Amino acid sequence: MARVSLWVGVVVTAALWTWGAWQRRWIADDGLIVLRTVRNLLAGNGPVFNAGERVESNTSTLWTYLNYLGALIAGPVQLEYVALALALSLSVAGVVLMMLGTARLFAPGLVGRRAVLLPAGALVYIAIPPARDFATSGLENGLVLAWIGLLWWMMVCWAQAPRLQRGGPVFTAALAFVAGLSVLVRPELALIGGLALVMMLVAARGWIARVIILVAGGLFPVGYQIFRMGYYALLFPQTALAKDASGDKWGQGMIYLANFNQPYALWLAALLVIALGAVVVAARDTSPRAGAPDASGDRSRWARRIQSPTAVVIFMLVSGLLQALYWIRQGGDFMHGRVLLTPLFCLLTPVAVIPVVLPDRIAFSRERATVLAGATIALWLGLVGWSLWAANSPGLGPDATRVTYSGIVDERRFYSQATGHAHPLTAADYLDYPRMRAVLTAIANTPDGALLLPSGNYDQWDVVPAYPPPPPPPGVSMDTWRRQIAPHTVFFTNLGMLGMNVGLNVRVIDQIGLANPIAAHTARLEDARIGHDKNLFPDWAVAEGPWLKEHPYVPPYLDEGWIAEAEVALGCPETEAMLNSIRSPLGFRRFMSNVLHALDFTQYRIDRVPQYELARCGLAEPPLKGTPYTGLPATGP
Repeated sequence: MARVSLWVGVVVTAALWTWGAWQRRWIADDGLIVLRTVRNLLAGNGPVFNAGERVESNTSTLWTYLNYLGALIAGPVQLEYVALALALSLSVAGVVLMMLGTARLFAPGLVGRRAVLLPAGALVYIAIPPARDFATSGLENGLVLAWIGLLWWMMVCWAQAPRLQRGGPVFTAALAFVAGLSVLVRPELALIGGLALVMMLVAARGWIARVIILVAGGLFPVGYQIFRMGYYALLFPQTALAKDASGDKWGQGMIYLANFNQPYALWLAALLVIALGAVVVAARDTSPRAGAPDASGDRSRWARRIQSPTAVVIFMLVSGLLQALYWIRQGGDFMHGRVLLTPLFCLLTPVAVIPVVLPDRIAFSRERATVLAGATIALWLGLVGWSLWAANSPGLGPDATRVTYSGIVDERRFYSQATGHAHPLTAADYLDYPRMRAVLTAIANTPDGALLLPSGNYDQWDVVPAYPPPPPPPGVSMDTWRRQIAPHTVFFTNLGMLGMNVGLNVRVIDQIGLANPIAAHTARLEDARIGHDKNLFPDWAVAEGPWLKEHPYVPPYLDEGWIAEAEVALGCPETEAMLNSIRSPLGFRRFMSNVLHALDFTQYRIDRVPQYELARCGLAEPPLKGTPYTGLPATGP
C-alpha cells in the first residue's frame, strides 16, 4: 500500500510541477549570460564572456558546462531550447528525488504496517509561484534542486548503511563525489556539501575509507579551483566579486525575506509543516523492526549517531537554515524569491512526503493510531488547501514590475511586460526590449567601430567613434577590411539579451562588473540596489578603448577631464597587473603567476572616481584641456 501510494504521489506531483513550470516558462536575461559563454566555448574562445578576456561571468560552473555538453549533443537545436529542456528536466528530477529520499527515510518504520505516503513538503514547494518561475529561467535553479535531491537520497541511503554494505567503497566514493560537486553547482552550496563530507569522515571506518572520501570529494573541486585561479586569476567567479559576496546587508535581507513571505503567507505553510512533522514523529514505530541492526559493534557511539537517519534529517534542516542565514546576511537578491528557494527546498525535504499509518493493534492502541492518523490527514488537507491558494496568488501585485525602494521585482513578469512576450524564451524575443533593435542598427551604421552608450532615447544609442582604421592590405577592399578589424564595444546593464543578439566579435561590458573587470574591482556601494552593488562611470569605457576622447565625439554628459584622468589611472601598475592577468596570452608562466597572485587580485580594489584613483595610485593628474570652470561669468577682451 505504501509503495503504490508513493508512486502515485510522485507521478501526480511531478506532472503538476511540470505543467506549472511550463505554464510560466521563460529564460531570464541572466540565463542568456550563460549562453553567451557557451557560444564562446563552441567557437573555441574558451569559457569566457568576451573573447580575449578571461572573465568568469557565470556563478554556476557546472551549469555552464552542462549547457555546453547539451549544445554539443543537440547539434543544430537553438541554445535557448537546450537550456530550457535542461532546466525543466533537472527541476522535475530534483522534486522526484526529494520525495524518493524522504520515502526511503520512512520505509523501515513502515515494514509490516498499513500506511500510505502522501506528498506534503513537495506540494508546498511546487505551489509557490517563484519556484515555478525559476524552474525554467535558464538559470541554475533546476540544477540546484537536482543536486540537493540526489544528495538527500544518497545521504538517507548512507544513514541506512548497515543495509547497504554491498555498495562498499563504490557507494562511499559516489556520495563523496556528489557532495564535493557542491561548490561547482553554486559556491555557497559548499556549506551543504562540506558538512556532508565532514559527517562521512567522522563516521568512516578506517583510514582507507577516509582517503576514498577525501579523494572522491575533493579531487574535482580542488582541481577546478586551481584552474580557476590560473585561468581567471580569481578565487571565485567574477559575479561574486561584482556583488562583493563577502559583505553583509542584514536589513535588506529582512526586507527580502518579508517580500518573499507576504504574498504567499509562507508562515502559515511553515506552521502546518511543523505540525505535520510533529505528528509524524509521534507516530513513529519505536519497535526494533523500525530500523536495521548495526552489526558494527566496534564503531564509536559518536560515529553511529552521525551515520543515522536522525542525523541526516538534522543535517538537511541545518543546511537549510545556514543557506537562509547566508542569503539574508547578503541582502537577498533583486529577483523576487529566487535565492530563498534553495533554503526552503532543504527545509521541506524531510517532510517531502509524510506517512499516514492506519490503526495497527501490534504497534499502538487503535485509539492512539486513529487520533494520529486523523490529525495527519486533517493537517495534510490544510496544507493542500494552502497550496491551492498560494499557487493562484497574484504575487507582488501592482509592484511586481516596478523597481521600488526595495529594489526587488518579479523578474519574469518584468521581462514579459517589457518585451511584450508572455514567454520570452529566445534572444530574438528580447529584441523587443527597449534599445535592443536600436543597438543592432547602431553597430551596422558604424563599420569603423564605436563605443555604444545607452542614451535617454530608447530608439538610439550614443556613439563614440573609434580611431580611423589603418589602410587595408593590398587586394582587400576598405569595406571588407573595416568589418574584419572594426572594434565594437557596448556598455550596458543587460548583458544576456545584448550578448546573445550581437556577434562574438562585439565586446559587451557593464557598469556592474559581471563581465567588466574594471567595474568588478571597484569598491562596493553601500546603498546600491541589491545585486547591483557596483556602478562604473562610462568615462572609464571611453578611456580604455581606441575611441576619440574629446567633444563633440563623446556625449555631452561625459567630461573630457574625467576621461583623461581615467586613461592615466589605467596605467596604475597594480591595475595593469590585474588586467594583464586575464588579457595577456595564457602560457604556463602566466598560469602559475595567476595561481600565486589570485588572492591579491581578488582583494584588489580601485576607486571609480578617476581623480581619487590617481591619488590612490600616486599618479600625476593629466594636463587640463580647455578652460577650467571657475563659476565666474566669462569676460570679453
